[in-house]
Amino acid sequence: IRLATENEQYLSELSDQAGCFKEPQIVEFIFLLAEKWHLDQSARYQAVELLERFMIKQVEQIRKSSRENVESREQEQDSSWSSLKDQIYNTFVLRLVSCIQLASKLSLHYNIVNSDTALKFLQSLKYSYTKQELLESELAVLRTLHFQINVSTPLAYVELLLEVLGHNGCLLPAKPLHRMCMQLLDFSYLTRDTIYDTLLKIAIENSTPSKLQVAKFLTVKEDFMLLAVGVISTSVFILNPGHWKQVVEHLNCITGITSQSILEFSYAVLKHIVGSTTP
Repeated sequence: IRLATENEQYLSELSDQAGCFKEPQIVEFIFLLAEKWHLDQSARYQAVELLERFMIKQVEQIRKSSRENVESREQEQDSSWSSLKDQIYNTFVLRLVSCIQLASKLSLHYNIVNSDTALKFLQSLKYSYTKQELLESELAVLRTLHFQINVSTPLAYVELLLEVLGHNGCLLPAKPLHRMCMQLLDFSYLTRDTIYDTLLKIAIENSTPSKLQVAKFLTVKEDFMLLAVGVISTSVFILNPGHWKQVVEHLNCITGITSQSILEFSYAVLKHIVGSTTP
């Protein structure tokens, strides 16, 4: 109930920039770094969400600054806007590393990414940051997010729903199912745009959605509960297709998400799994 409420609150306050910083290259960069530094699953998703929320706040601050300077001369505005964009561009990798550092500390895992590790990596990319600048970057992320960094991720939704399914008597091999869910969640993040593009076209029964339809679909694209339900449903279909209908009925009862929506999501994911494995 708490996660469902939190999800609804997040969707009701959704920025129109949501998802802009979850591009496959960014997600892959974070996932590879998390793997390099031996972080657990939760840390990688936490880092993605922290970076997304931080960058959106930065964009909003730029917009606000731009509006406040409306009465200034046009040339000065252009110069200020260009300077702010350059600042975001030049510090992006640093902020990304800071988000991974913060996520590693939140995960309560023994592998915390310390300053030496982070600096060594940044130096390998020819950046010349100091420990002080690294610390200031972490503080910048914390302040921008008002220190509210312990946000739920789709992984938490997946694992909780698996617990509820088990409690409700849906007897499936837990370890293989959990493992498959983790793989599909990774896949869903790394092919996010193509999966949701397919899902949108299924929903509107049209291969050329309008800008308004794409904008309205943003809440679907950012719905963690739908993503978790879709990942579990697809995992069960791959591992135990005979149990799929029963699991979908359980998920419908638990979350209120319709069986049709679950079916459509699973189809969208499976379509791209097959596409990615076909020569």
